Amino acid sequence: MKFFIDTANLDEIRKAMDWGVLDGVTTNPTLLGKEVEKTHRKPNDILKDICELVPGSVSAEGISLDTDGIVKEGEELAKIHPNICIKVPMTPEGVKAIRILRSKGIKVNTTLVFSCNQALIAAKAGTNYISPFIGRLDDIGQNGMELISEIIIMLENYDFDTEVLVASVRHPLHVVEATQLGADICTIPFKVLNLMFKHPLTDKGIKSFLKDWERAKEFMPR
Repeated sequence: MKFFIDTANLDEIRKAMDWGVLDGVTTNPTLLGKEVEKTHRKPNDILKDICELVPGSVSAEGISLDTDGIVKEGEELAKIHPNICIKVPMTPEGVKAIRILRSKGIKVNTTLVFSCNQALIAAKAGTNYISPFIGRLDDIGQNGMELISEIIIMLENYDFDTEVLVASVRHPLHVVEATQLGADICTIPFKVLNLMFKHPLTDKGIKSFLKDWERAKEFMPR
């Protein structure tokens, strides 16, 4: 499974890169807007810096909702760096934009997917990534991971050249469940990625080893 980090914060991305486990980044207008407010930098400059840090896919999203606007913004974003992948909303106008962007050699991540029907349409349109938002489904009493299972079965049945990018991840168990289902990618908030390291028995074991070593030092020749 590939790990993407769901953030536009350069410090978080650097830390994840230092761990050696990061394959890509996903951003959206909310995440990028937070960094613009914090740093007073241009959004495209932030995206360029992200692309220079990360060797893999970096999803960027415009704000247009009509096909022409989505395509125009997508083309401009794609000029920032070859690793840029354009997030396109799962709407009729967005689906038309997928076809156009893909015909221009621009990668597409279809976002805000909440049903297998939506995923099927996006796959047929030629999207590179399908992003089901599992946490938001959980929030309204549905089982988000069931959708991941449905989409994976659908893609395998028809051999679509599309990857499942599990989004809206809320906790480490979401990542574990995604691996069990065979999802291609999880895009993980930094907080959740950090929690994946944690286990009380690891901390207890380290403490015990250090304590035992300190005791052993009393018997070492001086």
